[in-house]
Amino acid sequence: MGCCGSAERTKREWRPLEDRSCTDLPWFLLFAIFCVGMGSICGFTIVTGGAARLVFGYDSYGNTCGQRNEQIEGVRLSGLDHRDRKFVFFLDPCNIDIVQRKIKSMALCVSLCPTEELKTYQDLKTFAMVNGSELCSYDLAGHKYPGLPERFSKCPKLPVPPSKPLPLFNRCTPVDISCYAKFAEAVVTFVGDNSVLHRLIAGVAASKEIIVGLCVLALVLSMILMVIIRYISAILIWILTSLVVLGSLAGTSVLWWLYIDHRLYGNDTSPKEAKQEVEINRDSGQALLVYAVAATVFTIILLLLMLFMRKRVALTIALFHVAGKVFIHLPLLTLQPFITFLALLFFWIYWILVLLFLGTTGNPVQNEETGLTEFRLTGPLQYLTWYHAVGLVWISEFILACQQMTVAGAVVTYYFTRDKNRLPVTPILSSVLRLVRYHLGTVAKGSFIITLVKIPRLILMYIHNQLKGKENACARCLLKTCICCLWCLEKCLNYLNQNAYAATAINSTSFCTSARDAFVILVENALRVATINAIGDFVLFLGKILIVTTTAFAGVLLLNYQRDYAEWLLPLIIVCLFSFLVAHCFLSIFEIVVDVLFLCFAIDTKYNDGTPGKEFFMDKALMGAEMKPMVSDNGGGGVARWNRSSEEMGAGPGAEWEVLQEFQVYYLLVGVLVDWVLTEQSGFILCLSEDVVLFLCVYLPTSTLFLFVSLLHTPSSAPSATTAKSAAVTATC
Repeated sequence: MGCCGSAERTKREWRPLEDRSCTDLPWFLLFAIFCVGMGSICGFTIVTGGAARLVFGYDSYGNTCGQRNEQIEGVRLSGLDHRDRKFVFFLDPCNIDIVQRKIKSMALCVSLCPTEELKTYQDLKTFAMVNGSELCSYDLAGHKYPGLPERFSKCPKLPVPPSKPLPLFNRCTPVDISCYAKFAEAVVTFVGDNSVLHRLIAGVAASKEIIVGLCVLALVLSMILMVIIRYISAILIWILTSLVVLGSLAGTSVLWWLYIDHRLYGNDTSPKEAKQEVEINRDSGQALLVYAVAATVFTIILLLLMLFMRKRVALTIALFHVAGKVFIHLPLLTLQPFITFLALLFFWIYWILVLLFLGTTGNPVQNEETGLTEFRLTGPLQYLTWYHAVGLVWISEFILACQQMTVAGAVVTYYFTRDKNRLPVTPILSSVLRLVRYHLGTVAKGSFIITLVKIPRLILMYIHNQLKGKENACARCLLKTCICCLWCLEKCLNYLNQNAYAATAINSTSFCTSARDAFVILVENALRVATINAIGDFVLFLGKILIVTTTAFAGVLLLNYQRDYAEWLLPLIIVCLFSFLVAHCFLSIFEIVVDVLFLCFAIDTKYNDGTPGKEFFMDKALMGAEMKPMVSDNGGGGVARWNRSSEEMGAGPGAEWEVLQEFQVYYLLVGVLVDWVLTEQSGFILCLSEDVVLFLCVYLPTSTLFLFVSLLHTPSSAPSATTAKSAAVTATC
């Protein structure tokens, strides 16, 4: 159908559609208009001379170097012809304002930067006479430098260090950057000694080849881990599960042993001991009891969770296994972090350049403190910086969302293709083309929602940093609470957006429709989602730690082998940070693949049952995770059929709801039992009331949410017998 006039489908087919339509077209137009505005800001800075002032430089009187300038009203020595003076020279280049991050010295346009040190005013005169480059103010004659009384304020500070022009930006920069040590100390606050700073910088410069090699090693390890994690995921998950259970049991046992030992031997006090020591022993016993009880409750809850979620761990292992197959069939997925990083890098470079252009754009204003001329945006134009800042967040989120949509489209194509040998030649390229042609509006809308949450959080973080040490405890706590809540909301919306993009890749629906459909599917499989996110994220985190530690170990061997390096701590920190960043980028793609596979799996098990005409699309590894094979009706000559497990028979939120109810009942019974054993009769009523309140506060919201979703859920037109049976059981409960 046409892009603009196609109507959205009301019936969900839940499989990749060939006949697609544009989604969220108004949001695409809004984003396009916003991008035009971003480009207009760049054009405005170029037309008004801000870009030229940044590139060619300008002096303290508002004259642009290398050009003929117009007179600025009220500014003396402006409007000069500087076509033969192409370089900016600072009279005191080491006079840096650390707070404002700029040089406070007077600037002049000169024809040549001094390449040798000038120690006296006679040297300044000689340099001006020989090279024709006057380094003092324009109103001072070069041949009179040694005898003028104004030379102390209008000539450079002696001695003048040798300098050379910066490439492209035409600023005379001292060859010896030691005068910037104070600025570096202010930036790197943990460095208190200049010698330490020099040694660290020397270590980085000397070991740059090893740093590059270790970064390449981290890149290779990340790509290898994405492929082999399918083979080691089962071992890792079960080892981690066993260690967590055994660790919790051991910790609880040790705490109870310490408490019993304290009760038996800690009260053997002689009469000579002070009464204060007796009270300390009693307080220690009570503290040990509290710790032991808390550890016991945590262990019991953990064991209950393991008991009820043991079958879902197998699903997590199967998803990791299938995700490894996805990267084998779609190897170009490994290039997605590179492409996204390059796109973000180019945009950030463009954004920084335009921001610098804005810093030299506007009307000339004389600084009252220094008397120098600066260019500032005034009136409504000062809001261009805010517009530019919003563009940084929105477009960055848009690029990341495009990556998520591209990966989701490729994985959806892989999942819903029964014969993997008949996959498209380039599923990644096909996904990119579908994104560009149909779904840019959906990506723009999803990224804008994230921007609406992220910008207030960034503003609150800026306010919190500015008021650090000045605000009271209540305001500080309130700010931190708001920042934390916005951060949690941003993470939840990111996860929902990612699944909404996957739903759009399947059904070609708008963002809101896709988000609603994906939310219903996720709530119907809430316990599975919790298990996959908890265990899967922890396994991926261990993968990141594995890459960092391996790279760091190789770095220690290589850097320590080179005995010439006095300091290799900073190079090792740089390598570790880069390796973690690389591992995070690559394993984030793996995480997206796992999440999209789970959504496809949940849709597949919801709308298909393995019967003729409703065959499953899933891999056999996923079938073996939560399903068991059935005997074929024709004696094994046809296609194998699979029967859903008891948890899958609910065909909706009913089965998950029953498991959640059962877990909550057991939790309440365990809490009441622990209170009855450990508390006296007077405190038992209070503890029992607390358990009931906690139970109601946890049980009622979750059960109401599941019930609400089950009411919104539309059953299929011909439900199977197992679905009807499960619904009857749910109704009786």
